[in-house]
Amino acid sequence: MNFATNPIYVLGVLCLMVILADYAAKTKIGKKLGAALLVILFTAVIANLNLIPSASNSISLYDGIFTYLAPISIFYLLLGVNLNSIKKAGAPMIILFLIGSLATTLGILVAWTLIAPEHILGEDGKIIAGMLTGTYTGGSVNFNAVALQYDFQERGILYAGTIAVDNVITTIWIIATLSIPAILRTFWKDKKVKTAKQEMEGEDKEKLTFNSLIWLIFLGLTAYYVSELITNVFPKIPSILTLSTIGILLAQIKFVQGLKGSHFLGLYLVYIFLAVIGSYCEISSVIELKEVGLTLLTFASLAVFLHGIIVVVLGSLIYRDWEMISIASQANIGGGTTAIALAETFDRNELILPAILVGTLGNALGTYLGFLVVYIL
Repeated sequence: MNFATNPIYVLGVLCLMVILADYAAKTKIGKKLGAALLVILFTAVIANLNLIPSASNSISLYDGIFTYLAPISIFYLLLGVNLNSIKKAGAPMIILFLIGSLATTLGILVAWTLIAPEHILGEDGKIIAGMLTGTYTGGSVNFNAVALQYDFQERGILYAGTIAVDNVITTIWIIATLSIPAILRTFWKDKKVKTAKQEMEGEDKEKLTFNSLIWLIFLGLTAYYVSELITNVFPKIPSILTLSTIGILLAQIKFVQGLKGSHFLGLYLVYIFLAVIGSYCEISSVIELKEVGLTLLTFASLAVFLHGIIVVVLGSLIYRDWEMISIASQANIGGGTTAIALAETFDRNELILPAILVGTLGNALGTYLGFLVVYIL
């Protein structure tokens, strides 16, 4: 067996790429790209140097990661969705976030009608629309959930291109949401909505213990097996949707909530999955993405722009707090992390925890809305 196709060697290299991406993401330039995209870029480089297999000579290890590891990683990430704690975010943030989720779905559907990306993207278009709906409602966990159901991750270059477009749009939207309050206040004054201050939970909650590890591994494998059994009985229900639902339901159980490290474990598996995506990015195929890339960027940009218009208009009718509206919108498009950064920039510390909590609500909703859009289209 060629050393470059040895599964142990390849898995070791994938793990090394995750390590390098984690360190690189802490640098000045790396922070702008993010660890997820860096993992893909690093692995793409070594795959194109033929140090590990790529799309044209894929190995069974890659199939195993797509089939088992990726769905289970999503399950682990969803174990952090505590629906009971979401109510602590308060009615204003929850309502604005739900408006944002609706705005994302409508934005995608209207952009689809106006841009007609299916002429360039073909059947992949509606899958990408579902993926973008998921990520602009919740985050990458929903993006990948939709992708996995349709084996979209195997379209290496197109998948990576979609992620790149998503990163560009997210960055632009951070700038936009930072500017919205100042711009709108020039002709329409707002009023800060008062919310109850919430205490942040300690970081100790995420320290992985041996007891938590053995339970998490058992729950992940069992949930995956059960989801496959349910799919065999009800083949029209996507297995990833069943697995996501099991994860959300288990997350409401006090014992499961006490297990530490599910987020980090899930995140690590996601990065391994993204490393495989990187290996599928062959330079010879990049040339084909030119027109497709422009279509993706135009489609996603218009969808997010429409999201912003709808959120501002509907949000202003209920809670005319431009900063809160911006934070809720950012929780949709960029996720809880960027929403926190926005809250800190606006000196709205009382909205930091609500931003995190509605972000978990987005993780719960995103996959369902993503599949809904695919179904509609």
